[in-house]
Amino acid sequence: MGRQASWSNPRRNWYWLVDGLQAAGFVVHLANTTAIKKYDGLKHGGDETDARYLAHLLRLGILPTGTILPAKHREVHDLARKRMQLLRSRTSHILAVENITARHSGTRITSNQVKQLDQTTVDQLYLPNDVAVITTLSSQIAIVERRLQEKIAPRTDYTLLTTLPGIGQTLATMIVLETGTIERFASARNFASYARCMDSQCLSNGKKKGEGNTRNGNSYLGWAFIEATNFSMHFSTEARQFYERKKARTNSVIARKALAHKLARACFHMLKERKPCDVTRCFA
Repeated sequence: MGRQASWSNPRRNWYWLVDGLQAAGFVVHLANTTAIKKYDGLKHGGDETDARYLAHLLRLGILPTGTILPAKHREVHDLARKRMQLLRSRTSHILAVENITARHSGTRITSNQVKQLDQTTVDQLYLPNDVAVITTLSSQIAIVERRLQEKIAPRTDYTLLTTLPGIGQTLATMIVLETGTIERFASARNFASYARCMDSQCLSNGKKKGEGNTRNGNSYLGWAFIEATNFSMHFSTEARQFYERKKARTNSVIARKALAHKLARACFHMLKERKPCDVTRCFA
């Protein structure tokens, strides 16, 4: 067996380390720290003991690992996440303009109206530089989206996902990049769990005894499927009927989550079977 290395802190700048280790002939494993539980009563802990413990799990073949994206896919993947960062920044400035307008004039304007403000209106309302920042961010977001389309649109997975109600260009791009290869998920249940579309609970004798890590999974996929849920209810009669049935038996929050779960499972089967969406099968 060749030389192996485990890495358990993916939140730092680690691309250079992985690439260097792989170039040196090491087989690199990205340890899933949330799935690794050590004995809480240990008196001593540190980098050396943690490394020894990871090596022990690796030797036994039970080390929980994550996926390391190939170097050629990382740039596009990071670009999609950068777009999300720019969107959040633009939203904060839009909300600032809306609040300032409400305070000074007693009127409310929508986010779309904020984006369409010209310089004359900005001067009349005595608005700060937020509008200029919004305009700049919007132009940069448009550039990023064009580049993402150039990279992702030719892919088969992207074309398949856009056939599902509620998933357009932006959401299909995010789901493709955050999913990676669908083969790394053993079942639709595993994929839905990774996309944060399933409850986290601990059962004993059929009764709920608590909850696990509710934030475990991919937050970007979780956002994408919630957004897809909102759009699908507007553009798909079957999706809206499914939501209304669930809502009548439970409440709107659970019904929305159930619809997101349906869409996640549908995406798994579409990508696995290489077939476009069958609405009848999805919401049967």
